[in-house]
Amino acid sequence: MSDAPLIDIRDLSVGFTGRSGAQRAVLRNIDLQVRRGETVGLVGESGSGKSTLALAAMGYLKTGLRVLGGKATFAGNDMFGLDGVALQRLRGGKIGLIPQNSGQSLTPTLRIGAQLAEALRLHSAVPAAQHTQRVLELLTQVRLPDPAGLLRRYPHELSGGQQQRVAIAMALAGEPEALLLDEPTTGLDVTTQAHILELLREINARTGTAMVYVSHDLGAIARVCDRVVVLYAGEVILRGATRQVLSEPSHPYARGLLASIPRLSDARIPAALDGRPPAPGEAGAGCGFAPRCAMAQERCRNERPALRPLANGEIVRCHFAEGTASLGAAAQRVARATAPAGAPVLSLQQLGVSYARPRIVDQLLGRKSSATLTVQGIDLEILPGETVALVGESGSGKSSILKAVAGLWPAAEGQVRFGGQAALGGSVETRSRKDLQRIQLIFQNPDDSLNPRHTIADILAQPLELYFGLSRSEVHTRSVALLERVRLGAHYLERLPNQLSGGEKQRVAIARAFAAEPELVLCDEVTSALDVSVQAAVLDLLDELRAQRGTAYLFVSHDLAVVRALAHRVAVLYQGRLCEVGPAAAVYAMPSHPYTEVLLGAVLEPDPDHRPTLLADDVIESSPPPRGCAFQRRCPRHLGDACDAVTPPWRQGVAGHQIRCHIPIAELSRPIHAITETAGA
Repeated sequence: MSDAPLIDIRDLSVGFTGRSGAQRAVLRNIDLQVRRGETVGLVGESGSGKSTLALAAMGYLKTGLRVLGGKATFAGNDMFGLDGVALQRLRGGKIGLIPQNSGQSLTPTLRIGAQLAEALRLHSAVPAAQHTQRVLELLTQVRLPDPAGLLRRYPHELSGGQQQRVAIAMALAGEPEALLLDEPTTGLDVTTQAHILELLREINARTGTAMVYVSHDLGAIARVCDRVVVLYAGEVILRGATRQVLSEPSHPYARGLLASIPRLSDARIPAALDGRPPAPGEAGAGCGFAPRCAMAQERCRNERPALRPLANGEIVRCHFAEGTASLGAAAQRVARATAPAGAPVLSLQQLGVSYARPRIVDQLLGRKSSATLTVQGIDLEILPGETVALVGESGSGKSSILKAVAGLWPAAEGQVRFGGQAALGGSVETRSRKDLQRIQLIFQNPDDSLNPRHTIADILAQPLELYFGLSRSEVHTRSVALLERVRLGAHYLERLPNQLSGGEKQRVAIARAFAAEPELVLCDEVTSALDVSVQAAVLDLLDELRAQRGTAYLFVSHDLAVVRALAHRVAVLYQGRLCEVGPAAAVYAMPSHPYTEVLLGAVLEPDPDHRPTLLADDVIESSPPPRGCAFQRRCPRHLGDACDAVTPPWRQGVAGHQIRCHIPIAELSRPIHAITETAGA
């Protein structure tokens, strides 16, 4: 590893001019050096400046921002002094970017194969005759099923997780010297995330590629990063070796972030940090974290601490860093009181969903399509006040089930029953207003569901006026109460969605869902884009609202630690088929289905010594096999003909725990890690 930094940022300040004419800093006096072969993680809450700093390393600033001081260089090039042509030669070639929102990096009118071939043409030395082969290699590297078929598809024909993997492949096409990764695995399931991180580690070791990894996922940071830089209110407040920062950090803020992380082994909702970060330019003369810090003293409020080295190797911005060990662990409360008994609020009976277009001959003869169903044979009940989680890899059918329950996609077979009444209509157009009111959906990305031209008052007024016919004054009173319930307040009513942070927008989406006073809320990855502190607050809010109102949740998530904290019961899906259903405590303990073990083994922990357990020779599947067990081609416990030809039976455990497998539950006690290779060992 060369001593000279490849990325060298010195005393960089970035900001904008406010309405009053005063300069407001988004980044303040940042120093960051990254050498070849080194991976540095940037962590902190939303708005801390992580993405702005990473983009500054490639000479890019968002509209309205400008450099207030300092410089950023790459391989000796002043990134804010280069002309446009010189920058284009570096970006995409020498410097690769993997953005959080992959949809914005892909051209909607170009096929995937053409976009990757263009990246190779512009940024690699691969001969044109070999482009197709290299594209297939890249798509295979990022674990996309059916790479040859994928070449002909457009971005909108891919899921969010698949788009993200295409964006990663595109960034790797130029074999860059440095990679800037902005939440690159946020939309990926646990097994795909673990494999992608192993790929990044391998690239780093083989090519010496320098990496700047921006993430709120401290498990991912622990897996790939050599050093960690913690930002708060646009400042570096802590930096050091990954092991030290993620075990015994010497700043109260870093300890608060660690305490906000849900743990796979702990069925409790973690404590969120109190308060919120200051707006740009409003940190004051003292420590920006002082209003939220349990250790704050008068000096903290009046005197800005300087970065200083500690004996443990960390560099910290805190007057009283030596005393952080006395803070101990943040309080955590036990969540999820036992769900009340009663008649199911939702019953899925042999539910099947298909996205295949019916063949003309089937339509003419009036017969059922022969296409394999995306989701098949789903039997599931949810009680009032109960949280049931759907988990599984991308493409397992989780969101498809939610769409069928919400009436956004018709069921191909089976029924959706609500509250013991007759089956619900297959689409929202055929459902009564009462049924629409009783089932609400919260999307993964609030930007997809909040009208950017409507104020928060307008957004909350819609369900209140539609379902309850309230007067203007009554709507205002109820809207204020809803905002206070999600811990925002009346002053948000006149704001537009783009004036809110990601966590604030998600809380507005939750408030709108609860404005309808639903009996069932469908939650589709509602915390995946949130930083750990906001996520903890949202989880606490969801559980509090459930307990107060008796609302039931059908909760879809890739994050199995989040599911552990919130769910009463868990349903595990593979290729649209249920393979395990039961109380969360039973599903997370042994014995469990081989596929569930694969998922749990791939979960990351904020511990550099933790190694995910991955299947030694894993495969990617685009559809289930025509016969036998859906998991047969990947199962490390494969029995042979029985698994290949016969649909496995449901094995009954205790307390309603069911596993669909040919292997008896009593024989599923040997952990998978005993029969698979441990990645990175």
